[in-house]
Amino acid sequence: MKLKSLEKSKDVCEITSINKEAVRKAVEKIPEDELLFKISENFKVLSDATRLKILHALSSGELCVCELAYLLGISTSAISHQLRVLRSYNLVKFRKQGKMVYYSLADEHVIEIIKNISGHVVEK
Repeated sequence: MKLKSLEKSKDVCEITSINKEAVRKAVEKIPEDELLFKISENFKVLSDATRLKILHALSSGELCVCELAYLLGISTSAISHQLRVLRSYNLVKFRKQGKMVYYSLADEHVIEIIKNISGHVVEK
């Protein structure tokens, strides 16, 4: 029986060959480091299930903090904390009406990102 570490890997090239045109096209598609950092930070924020639930809930329309807490079965302070995180990344916005604070998605891109990822996960 062969040890796995000694077997040739089937998912890597067996020789080195560089197609410079393909590499040039790929380089053009890679954003600058600053933008990549911002994108990765947004994905980190979206990696939390509670925050994803909040965003899905807000995709139906604006909700107040109390409604979100009731809907998710967690305290208003826990919801407020998650909303502050989402707000700091411009994923949600709020408006105050009297003593009530209502949240909504910052824009349609937010839910489209989540739908695209969900579609990808469901395909697998």
